[in-house]
Amino acid sequence: MTSSDLVLHETGRSILTDISPRAWEHPTDRAALAALQQIPGFDTLLRKVVGMFGEKNINTIYTAAAVKVGPRQYPDIHDALVRVCEVLDTDVPPLFISQTPMVNAGAVGMDHPFIVLNSSLIELADPAEVEVVLGHEVGHIMSEHALYRTLLFLLLNFSSGTMPIVSQAVIPITLALLEWSRKAEISCDRAGLLAVQDQDAAMSMHMVLAGGVRGQRDAMDLDAFVEQSNEYRDAGGLSAYYRMMATLGRSHPFPVIRVAELRNWVDSGDYDRILSGDYRRASDPVTAKDDVTAGAKHFSERAEQVFTDTDKYVNDALTNFMSSAKRIFDDAV
Repeated sequence: MTSSDLVLHETGRSILTDISPRAWEHPTDRAALAALQQIPGFDTLLRKVVGMFGEKNINTIYTAAAVKVGPRQYPDIHDALVRVCEVLDTDVPPLFISQTPMVNAGAVGMDHPFIVLNSSLIELADPAEVEVVLGHEVGHIMSEHALYRTLLFLLLNFSSGTMPIVSQAVIPITLALLEWSRKAEISCDRAGLLAVQDQDAAMSMHMVLAGGVRGQRDAMDLDAFVEQSNEYRDAGGLSAYYRMMATLGRSHPFPVIRVAELRNWVDSGDYDRILSGDYRRASDPVTAKDDVTAGAKHFSERAEQVFTDTDKYVNDALTNFMSSAKRIFDDAV
């Protein structure tokens, strides 16, 4: 596809016809999914088990306890979801709004996925930011993330201290899935940006998630939050090592990290390239080998950079310490 083939939405956004989620996915996100899918029968078995015991029950609960969004229920949010799906060229999933104090959202289900927005998120975020969240969750659905997030949930909640042998056995799998989950969130942050095509809204949404206060929106400044993300992006030495270690047990990256990662992706040129019509299409052939190779390359480069920076920091610290000690000794003599 070339720029001359692009179709514009009535909002002025580029409609990303036939776009594949691989166009925005982080390399280790897709590589982890590809590796799991290579296990014979794993994907089919897990999908059946979760579908039998989880998806239908969850859908029933939300149908009973939440508001299903549509043309007559929160029509502005319904229209926003339709716009997002038109831009990302995908079907419109069901959407529920749940009365919940925690600022959050989620995509649930495998065969019949749907989106849940917590009411607190709508209260804190402005309409453009809510639309970014919708794009993010639609990205999860297009990437088929829900099945594997369910596996992660099961590992985190049922491999407890009551079964220490099992817990020890699944630690490597759990850490790998947590790493994948963080990259999956970064992937879908990109989907949210592509859906709305408003960089400020995509970044300010994370500012709201990080520390939004009702009635205090005017007291927040996006430029200051971006500066805060620079502190993360420019950190080196032991800070880079501690930064990596602090996220190991988390399923989501810290909000300031997500802003920095989003900015890195925009700076790489991939965002503008996709908007110009140069992107992987859903109809393009792909192989698992390509995905795993890209993911392995990212892991290798990431680890090498962290430990190179840390080694440099330690060496510089020791050199400075010895120089200071020598000056103190020389002054004393």
